[in-house]
Amino acid sequence: MNPVNNRLLTLCADDFGQSAAINQGILQLLQLNRLHAVSVMSQGPAWAVGAPALNEFREGVDIGLHLNLTHRFGNDIHARPLSVWLLRAFSGGIDQRAVRDTFRRQIDLFVQQLGRLPDYLDGHQHVHAFPGIREVLPELISEYWQATNPPWVRAPDRLIDDGRVPFKAWVLRRATRGFVERLEHTGLRYNTGFAGLYALTPSADFVQLMQEWLHSLPTNTLMMVHPGEQSDDTHDPIRAARYIELEYLRGAAFREQLRVAGVTLARLASFQ
Repeated sequence: MNPVNNRLLTLCADDFGQSAAINQGILQLLQLNRLHAVSVMSQGPAWAVGAPALNEFREGVDIGLHLNLTHRFGNDIHARPLSVWLLRAFSGGIDQRAVRDTFRRQIDLFVQQLGRLPDYLDGHQHVHAFPGIREVLPELISEYWQATNPPWVRAPDRLIDDGRVPFKAWVLRRATRGFVERLEHTGLRYNTGFAGLYALTPSADFVQLMQEWLHSLPTNTLMMVHPGEQSDDTHDPIRAARYIELEYLRGAAFREQLRVAGVTLARLASFQ
C-alpha cells in the first residue's frame, strides 16, 4: 500500500503515574519529541513525584487524565475488574453517583499537582466510553470547565484496526458503540481515528504492527502506546510489552519509518 503523505498522528502514552518505571520511559520519549500526549493516572503512587518533570513539557504536549475504574490503587473501594464494568454497563447496573465521585477525586488529584485542568479525558481500559459511564462526562465537564475551553475526549469507537486481536476489538467496539454520537450531541471534540489496540504481549510483534499502522492509518489519528522502563512489578501484567514499546519508539528506526510513511507527529490541537 502506498502511504498517503502529510498525515497527522498523535502518539499518546498511557498510565503516567502508575509507577516510576512507566514515568521514566514516558519522560525519555518526551525528551526525544516522540510523544505529543500523555495520559495521567492521578491516583497512582508515582503521580505526585512525577508531575513536576512531566509539567516541564506542558508547552508542547497535551497532558490528559486517564480516568480509572479498574486498576486498584491502595484502598480504592470502587475499583473493579473490567469484566464487572462491562456486565454492569449492559445490564443498567452503573452507580453513576459513585462513578461521578470517583472521577471528581481523580480530577482534583490532577489539578492538585499541575494547578490546571487536564487538556483531555480518556479512560483506562476505555471505561469512560461505556454505557452508563459516558453520561457522567458532560456533567463533569460542565462542572469543572466552566471558565475554560472544554477538553478533548478520546473516542475509542473510532478504532481503525483490530491489532490481530479480533475478539478484543469486537468487545471494544460493542462496549463503546455510539460514543462519538454522544460527543457530537454535547459539542465535545474528539479524534477521528483511534489505534494502538493489540495483545500487549512480547509475542504480539509490536514493531511489525506499528509499521503496518503507520502506512494505513488515516490522518488525525490518536494512537495509544504503553511504554515503560524495565520493571519487576508483578502487579503490572504488561511490563514486558512496555519495554519493547519503549525500545522501538526511542530508536532511529521509528523516526525513519515515520518519514517513509509520510506521518507527522502532532498534538491533538493540530487536528481539524
